[in-house]
Amino acid sequence: MKVATINDHACVVVSAGCAWRIAAESDGQFGPRMADLFPHWAAFCHWASRHQPTETFSFSDEELGLISPQPAQIFAIGLNYHEHARETGLQSEKSFPPVFPKWASSLANPVGNLAVPAQHSHIDWEVELVVAIGREARHVSREAALDYVAGYAVGQDFSDRKVQFAGQSAQWGLAKSFKGFSPVGPWLVTPDELPGGAAITCIVDGVVKQSGTLNEMIFSVADIIAILSDVVTLMPGDLIFTGTPSGVGFARQPAEYLQPGSTVVSSIAGIGELRQRVVAR
Repeated sequence: MKVATINDHACVVVSAGCAWRIAAESDGQFGPRMADLFPHWAAFCHWASRHQPTETFSFSDEELGLISPQPAQIFAIGLNYHEHARETGLQSEKSFPPVFPKWASSLANPVGNLAVPAQHSHIDWEVELVVAIGREARHVSREAALDYVAGYAVGQDFSDRKVQFAGQSAQWGLAKSFKGFSPVGPWLVTPDELPGGAAITCIVDGVVKQSGTLNEMIFSVADIIAILSDVVTLMPGDLIFTGTPSGVGFARQPAEYLQPGSTVVSSIAGIGELRQRVVAR
């Protein structure tokens, strides 16, 4: 099942450009917005999987909104692909991954514009699998961790490398939290629909920059949830960016960064794609 925000309403996507409104179909039991669904995610999924909609409507990609408009927390995992760690000159972690926050003000719709400096841009791309939490998780075992997942989405962890490496200590969180730096979507795909080892890709101006599979992650989704929930309480609607494969711009020779006029397409097989048009700020 694919659950999306369309014109600020929580909807179930039936097929490309076709959906039904959850609140209307449930007579107000669920919805009307995504934030209203997460506290009741299991009950909603049970109902929705059996419901036959009475009315559908057409929508465009530009009408898609945030899959979790009000997450209590956004986590990001660094260096979670061996080749990405290698291209940055850093060692892969084996027992505990780098974790940093992204701020909610950086969230952006699946389709839209990304503003970068008109000159001397240092904005980089990082396509990632994003996990949305479906129920409160605290001290969760790896074996039970996936039971706490509401669904999966595509994410872009755009990064300002100039800010990230400005001081002696890397500013990961701030460098990745500018306005528009965290598009997520296009919708939330329930775990039963995500194929194992799905391909993950980032394309800039028609050129493949990143290409890998989710099987290449060092720390699996279950690992990440278990590790995080041992320290913090994960809340319904929280988002976790799970790391990026190799091919980022700053590690290339010479370095490559996004420029006004470019188009970035980020995709994961079985989920969908994001599209950002780069504009000058």
